[in-house]
Amino acid sequence: MSRYSFLNDYSVGTHPRILQALTTLNMEQQEGYGNDMYSNYAKELIRERINNLNSAIYFTSGGTQANLIIVSSALRPHESVIATNMGHITTRETGAIEATGHKINVINKACGKLNENDIIRVLEAYNFGPHVVKPRMIYISNSTEIGSIYKKNELKKLYRFTQANNLYLFMDGARLGAGLMANDSDLTLGDIAKYTDVFTIGGTKNGALIGEAIVINNDELKKDFPFHLKQKGAMLAKGRLLGIQFQELFKDNLYFDLARHANTMAMKLANGIVKNNYKFLTNSSTNLIFPILPNKHIDLLEKDFIFYRWKKIDDDNTALRLVTSWATEENKVDDFISHLK
Repeated sequence: MSRYSFLNDYSVGTHPRILQALTTLNMEQQEGYGNDMYSNYAKELIRERINNLNSAIYFTSGGTQANLIIVSSALRPHESVIATNMGHITTRETGAIEATGHKINVINKACGKLNENDIIRVLEAYNFGPHVVKPRMIYISNSTEIGSIYKKNELKKLYRFTQANNLYLFMDGARLGAGLMANDSDLTLGDIAKYTDVFTIGGTKNGALIGEAIVINNDELKKDFPFHLKQKGAMLAKGRLLGIQFQELFKDNLYFDLARHANTMAMKLANGIVKNNYKFLTNSSTNLIFPILPNKHIDLLEKDFIFYRWKKIDDDNTALRLVTSWATEENKVDDFISHLK
């Protein structure tokens, strides 16, 4: 009997509807490099969803690729990006941002989110003219690496602060679906397009085979962006592979339905853990949860399930990271909970 994985939200291939579309349209001849009819239609659908017909939209194969291209294309060589210590560009991308020649100004935040006061401290610390880097971009994630989310008022205040201080605001949306579909979220895609300069819509972790959409709202950041895509190896000759997937995700509510399922499974897991009198490392309403369990119990769980041991709490207890997805089976959630009794 194989173990069931709560390790991540991309351990299965793709939603059957996407696979069917890729198969059905496989033999059609289309233009390359993202100029195919499916990519163009997918862009139209996303623009309608975000209520901004002027946004420039591009598709890339993965999140790290999208992040490094956005940051490196927006910043001059002496400019830096501000992020939390938990940001994906800080901890999980093998120094990709630094490899493009840009420093990350790291802010330690247990909640995984940034606010204006955090940024002010960095701006004051790097106010020495040409002797230090010049912070220019703010990087945030929704949802964050610990499952927290931004509320509309938080995002609006942050965006207005960045505008007033000549900064760009970039939202990494690798798990944007989970963030938007959280029970306590009051954000819409339209809000995000209105209150960011650039953001991404993650497909890889929400039902797509591969793919992230880059949505550029600030005209300054649109200039020559395709050149950066090509130079960084992100302009696929068979761009239709990405366009077809995002067409399927956004021609109705599939993108949001898949994210809602992932969150629902995570909240069922969380409720079952609470009922068994265990606590959590963080508060999350998305598809990432971090229960604290005794090590002896974790050893038993690992016989039937796969997950991360996220953080050692003490000699006897460890926080796990459990991740649900669009494909998580409810009976497997029930099975996990039954192992806690």
